[in-house]
Amino acid sequence: MDEHALAKLIAARRPGYALEQAFYTDPDIYERDIDKVYMNGWLYAGHETEIPEVGSYFLFNFASESVIIMRSDENEISALLNVCRHRGSRVCIEAQGKVSRLTCRYHGWTYGLQGKLRAAAYLDEAIDKSTLGLRQIHLRRLHGLIFVNFAGQPGSFDLVERDLSDCLAPYDLGRAKVAHRASYLINANWKLAVENYCECYHCAPAHPEYSRGHGLATPGAEYDQEFAAVMARSASCGLSDKTVRKHYLNSGEPGTDRCFERYPMMRGHVTGSEDGRPVAPLLGSIKDFDGGATDFQIGPITFALAYCDHVVIYRFTPLSIDRTDCDITWLVNANAQAGRDYDRDKLTWLWDVTTIADQHIIERNQEGVNSRFYEPGPFSKMEDYTQSFIDWYVHTIAT
Repeated sequence: MDEHALAKLIAARRPGYALEQAFYTDPDIYERDIDKVYMNGWLYAGHETEIPEVGSYFLFNFASESVIIMRSDENEISALLNVCRHRGSRVCIEAQGKVSRLTCRYHGWTYGLQGKLRAAAYLDEAIDKSTLGLRQIHLRRLHGLIFVNFAGQPGSFDLVERDLSDCLAPYDLGRAKVAHRASYLINANWKLAVENYCECYHCAPAHPEYSRGHGLATPGAEYDQEFAAVMARSASCGLSDKTVRKHYLNSGEPGTDRCFERYPMMRGHVTGSEDGRPVAPLLGSIKDFDGGATDFQIGPITFALAYCDHVVIYRFTPLSIDRTDCDITWLVNANAQAGRDYDRDKLTWLWDVTTIADQHIIERNQEGVNSRFYEPGPFSKMEDYTQSFIDWYVHTIAT
């Protein structure tokens, strides 16, 4: 699809309605999505505790890209493109590990932990090895969370830190740890996965496990009453009493979208678990359960839900035009011990069962969108956030 055809498609879009079929099925638009959204946004890669020692690494993969997230020194973390500077082979194959150096298995080119080329057999001595190190991309850390950006001149991550640091401080995620990480393959375009996450219109009929304890599923008078009670308790429990701090989808600078928003748990639930009871020790400086939860988003495709005793981080990345990886990280207090302070199955139960249900929902959505009879329908009042995402997306790929 050329620029003229895309401009015509965007101009014909009906405000307040879902996207036309081509946005989910056209290969040229998919490639534009990668360039405009994923190459310019701050993307969640993982947590610092996943690389505890010098030489520890893990891979962040999506579409055709692969990044080595490496602890290259005690206090230094690097993001190296997993592309050998010789003939382009992948350097790291295993998803994670610990090494003293990085060696390409194709021809043996060897790199230091910071990506500098150390050895290349039979290379002409006139060639300057210092110009052949593994390429680095931008990396920033926020409360232990690692974010990367492929852009040459990315949007300022300082804006994210400015607006979210004090809100996240009570959770002390820099001293949390990964209790579990899982990947869910969704056979659908990445936008359908994000659209689904952004709305709770489907929660009541599709997620009874989530809906019985989370206020977003049932807005109304009861929600308002519970929310007021949560915010009245928040300060005494050591949590932020800010209700909303939102620059998501209107940040004004590419890739710096961010949002912080609190809402109430309902019907006696204090956390996201099967029975609503605690599943892990309190995080950071939090003193008690206030009966609320916190949503926060960073960049275009990273969403998180923070309870008082654990945090769940979602990341949606495309593998192809109709295959999406949904990566979920569960964080708990760094001092918590599995089997003593928390049970992993109980910790992960809610968002495992919810995500498996979402897999089926989103895949059925893709199947319907593929139909020659599909046409976009209007958004409901409970899909305002999805509508905002679609408006942001169209503006992003149009520029």
